[in-house]
Amino acid sequence: MRIALLFLLLPFTHVVLAQEPDIIPRPVEIKSPAQPGKFMITTSTSIVLQGAGLEQSADFLKDYLRTYHGVNLSVVKNAKTKNAILLNYERTNKAIPGGYKLEVKSGSIKISGDNEEGVFYGIQTLIQLLPVAPNKMAGAPVSFVQITDYPRFSYRGLHLDVCRHFFPVSYLKKYIDYIALHKMNYFHWHLTDDQGWRIEIKKYPLLTEVGATRHGTIVGRYPGKTNDSIRYGGFYTQDEIRDVVKYAAARYITVIPEIELPGHASAAIAAYPKLSCFPEERTLPPAKSPWWSGDTTGKQLQQTWGVFPDVFCPSDYTFQFLEGVLDEVVELFPAKYIHIGGDECPKDNWKRSEFCQNLIKERGLKDEHGLQSYFIQRMEKYLNGKGKQIIGWDEILEGGLAPNATVMSWRGEQGGITAASQDHYVIMTPSSHLYFDHKQQTKEDSVTIGNYTPVEKIYGYEPISVKLPEGKEQFILGAQANLWTEYIGNTRKLEYMLFPRMAALSEMLWSPKDKRNFANFEKRLPSQLKRYKRWNINYNAVLK
Repeated sequence: MRIALLFLLLPFTHVVLAQEPDIIPRPVEIKSPAQPGKFMITTSTSIVLQGAGLEQSADFLKDYLRTYHGVNLSVVKNAKTKNAILLNYERTNKAIPGGYKLEVKSGSIKISGDNEEGVFYGIQTLIQLLPVAPNKMAGAPVSFVQITDYPRFSYRGLHLDVCRHFFPVSYLKKYIDYIALHKMNYFHWHLTDDQGWRIEIKKYPLLTEVGATRHGTIVGRYPGKTNDSIRYGGFYTQDEIRDVVKYAAARYITVIPEIELPGHASAAIAAYPKLSCFPEERTLPPAKSPWWSGDTTGKQLQQTWGVFPDVFCPSDYTFQFLEGVLDEVVELFPAKYIHIGGDECPKDNWKRSEFCQNLIKERGLKDEHGLQSYFIQRMEKYLNGKGKQIIGWDEILEGGLAPNATVMSWRGEQGGITAASQDHYVIMTPSSHLYFDHKQQTKEDSVTIGNYTPVEKIYGYEPISVKLPEGKEQFILGAQANLWTEYIGNTRKLEYMLFPRMAALSEMLWSPKDKRNFANFEKRLPSQLKRYKRWNINYNAVLK
């Protein structure tokens, strides 16, 4: 049903923009007009597409206004009308794409992006200019303002571990919306680990028939007090994965899958024991956490947290298996990156394996670290042949870095600094600042993995380290926060751990360094917390 276009302007001539709007992340430049006023978005307002390819952004805005402000706008192309939200392009000539200009004035709101993403990010700013509470006048007033803005880093990421605890597609879409609303652009999806394999691979059905369900889970902080003895599992079908990827793409978010290798492989080995160097050996519960439920014979998924010695054997059988897995992964994810893990791979089994020791000699490798490098480089070469590049945790530096690898530095910054010094691209994600499974209050009322990472610490993190050699700044793509879910079994706790730390993360990644000021951020944060409440987010309100 088409809605008639009516001119509507409410000139609140006595309203003055007393201070900058409470926008997070903070824009590069905000100007107040000489003549203050407000533009009222009502059902008579149209969203006008003046540029091609902006339908996704228009749909996002239309849905938001209908859901949270009760106004249903029409979307039209190239209409000559007042009382409109105009979406168009305007090049900013910035090195990193995604910039935009937003102007609210009499008769219109104009958002001009330097590309499609820029228009989308301008819409996220517009959302923060809207009143948080519903307006009794059946509309949404927006104060006159001029904003020029663009991102500082090209990679602005958030991670989610769905292996320790599983979250359905319906919630993943909310998670992706949260990423979008904070002007971030990468979702790192951790899909395989010791406690569960979460991605359907048609060539290897046992990965989900066996590897997606564990027989129980420890209760309490590691090493645990007992085992709940509840079968726990879940996985995403390939159709569901395509749906998630499509949903994210409509919000200009790239989904990067992580398929762990050569460590964190217990779930895969439980499904296909020949992937182990010792396929006949049964899985033993860790000595420090003896709580076990169900079958104790053969290979099993892990029921506790930590690092386990049964890792992929670097055999032809394993490489053929991983190539078959990755063939299907590549078809599901259009991102140029595939994350291959590479972290926390104990070398115990490789050291006692006659096959591995012979392989080290045959390949002229120095030691087991060299064997890991051989493993990673072989998988990188295969993925490069598929048109993909790998990302790995900073352990992939051990034994020599794969030629085209991007390093995700989690054990502090040194791995990233070393990689950038060798002209490799880097994503900073040090656990000291960017692990959102850490507690955010000094005293929490539920179990966390430990450590203490409050909002201020995240906000103050600087991805470009002062220790980085001169001229290597270009290799720091950005940063990412990681949310591991050993102790996060439901969506309410997930949100509590995520918010409002995500607001600090978004500003640290987007805003110019000289615009970042924590005292100023604290003044703007209450408006964001009210918005979280409106979105029914279970955020943490105690920041220290």
